[in-house]
Amino acid sequence: MTDAFTLDCDIALIGCGRLGSALVEGWLATPGFRAERLKIIEQFETPATDHAKAAGATINPSPDQLKDVGVWVLAIKPAVWRDALAPHVDVMGKDAVLASVMAGVRLDDVCEAAGGRGVARLMPTTAVAQRQGVAGLYSPHQKAQDVATALFEGMADVVPLESEDLLDPATGVAGSAPAFVYAFIQALAKAGEAEGLTADAAVRLARGALRSAAAGVSGGQSLEDAIGRIASKGGTTRAGLDALEADGGAERAAKAAVRAAVDKARELSR
Repeated sequence: MTDAFTLDCDIALIGCGRLGSALVEGWLATPGFRAERLKIIEQFETPATDHAKAAGATINPSPDQLKDVGVWVLAIKPAVWRDALAPHVDVMGKDAVLASVMAGVRLDDVCEAAGGRGVARLMPTTAVAQRQGVAGLYSPHQKAQDVATALFEGMADVVPLESEDLLDPATGVAGSAPAFVYAFIQALAKAGEAEGLTADAAVRLARGALRSAAAGVSGGQSLEDAIGRIASKGGTTRAGLDALEADGGAERAAKAAVRAAVDKARELSR
């Protein structure tokens, strides 16, 4: 992840729902991002569109205002993406690229609908809003890959993938996984209550543990080293880990969760 925004072109965002809003917040928070270069196409007003407009972005620009857009970001609901994209294809510059963050929409379909222009697919997490996201990226088009990387690297760790099919497991491991982690933290809080903590104390302690865990891997060290720093031999943490890992429990639960997310993603893409 870089400390500043480096892409030097106008950006059009089609769709400003939950993920689109997170992207807007992340871009606006990135040093060097110029809000006046952002064009948002969205039929409903949202806090994100209001924030962007106040910062200098254009909401629902005219065709003339879209002629210099270098990258089009598709954050549209998959069920209506063709209808939402179609009116803008003739306005797109011949060298423009598209970055799709739509789940279940194949890259070749977007490329065809966009007149053969280069396309990159990304699966970012909503933590891009806090510039703490991660995004799996696939594109067979080098320019589209480079542009998409520059577009997102100020607010996410952009992870290139070798094939489009790997976006589904990437979503299971990263895109869906924050909810899996929150569910486990919630379970820890309930376990704390069972041991006598008040509900408020248990939740605050469990949430604090989540913050501590995130800080513990912020330097890029391995997960094994992060565990080893806390779980000393014969200590309380080691005892808890042994219980968690008994009969492959933790690994089995993680595999089941990711497998279910991947299966659902592939079902939606058919």
